[in-house]
Amino acid sequence: METLPEALTLHKRTPDFKQDSVPAGILGHHTTAEGVWGKIKITEGSLTYRILESEIEEIVLDVNQDGVVAPQVPHQVEVIGPVTFYVEFYRQSA
Repeated sequence: METLPEALTLHKRTPDFKQDSVPAGILGHHTTAEGVWGKIKITEGSLTYRILESEIEEIVLDVNQDGVVAPQVPHQVEVIGPVTFYVEFYRQSA
């Protein structure tokens, strides 16, 4: 998993999602837009973050481990139990 580059600015944030309110699009194969980075922040519980490029990489995210989403890299999340999380989206600073 990559690290979030410095020199990025927070663009927007999703509402909090719980295990029973995660949009289907997040659970399936998807990407961010060109130039947009994401950070998955867990506030309670855990989930599996799966990077689907080249070799599949799976990381269990929890309150101590954020997930970093690189621009246009295919990924998905999998709910593995009770969880509350949100996603922050970042862009290059102007």
